[in-house]
Amino acid sequence: MNRTHHNNIVRVGLIQSVACEDTEQNLSSAVRHIRQAAQQGAQIVCLQELFRSLYFCREEDRRYFELAEPVPGATTEMLQALAAELGVVIIASLFERRAAGLYHNTAVVLDADGACLGKYRKNHIPDDPGFYEKFYFTPGDSGYQVFDTRYARIGVLVCWDQWFPEAARITALMGADVLFYPAAIGWDLQETSEAVNREQYEAWQVIQRSHAIANGVHVVAVNRTGVEAGTQFWGGSFVAAPFGTVLYQASHFAPEIHVQEIDLSLGEHYRTVWPFLRDRRTDTYRPIVNRLIDEPHHQRKWQEN
Repeated sequence: MNRTHHNNIVRVGLIQSVACEDTEQNLSSAVRHIRQAAQQGAQIVCLQELFRSLYFCREEDRRYFELAEPVPGATTEMLQALAAELGVVIIASLFERRAAGLYHNTAVVLDADGACLGKYRKNHIPDDPGFYEKFYFTPGDSGYQVFDTRYARIGVLVCWDQWFPEAARITALMGADVLFYPAAIGWDLQETSEAVNREQYEAWQVIQRSHAIANGVHVVAVNRTGVEAGTQFWGGSFVAAPFGTVLYQASHFAPEIHVQEIDLSLGEHYRTVWPFLRDRRTDTYRPIVNRLIDEPHHQRKWQEN
């Protein structure tokens, strides 16, 4: 992918919304919201994770596989036409049917001329109470991706990927100026401790702000809100600058459409003032490929090599 010239100032649109059972209504709402963001000047618009439906991974039920679709497919084609009409880049998270019995949690990136630049299949798949994604999704097998859009070179990761610095690092090393994270995460309604809920949200935001700092990139996280089957999705979508400053944060309980101006030149500034990439000791990092370093001979092995 050849890097093209981009302006430093880019306006990103975040669409934090409440989903319903009617997938067509969710899609039409997304189209309307994208139009509203474009009217406010957005150049790159990101939808929340699995925006066409309720978050069906609350339970393991084979009937939800009927929600899956080819990517590219009908939804992609509709959004491609919209992207071309409005001159905006669209990041859309979809339930991809790759083949019979093979499904992915996939984000597609559509350029401002309507071209489909490609897709990223979620690599990290959770399996926790209320988030039974391993039942539905095969981990991505196409590696991390960057997309050279009309307005910026971007990386797209999805929800649970947010917690893993390796994913952010690799995508940044591939040249992303901005990391986008469509998400669906929230509080268990049975958890009554405000301190616990606050801790969970703050951890979610802080880990992503740390990706911005460590890599000298902007981070844009777009979460859903609303109550679904025992979960209050916590909204709180936000934009962080390359040294972690929160430029915008949405409310927890209301849908919001927000357009945030970001300055891509800040990445160059912070990477030179705080040269973390320069000082990386790549020759010492081989142990990171181990799931756990639990025996002394492992340390000797790496030192010998």
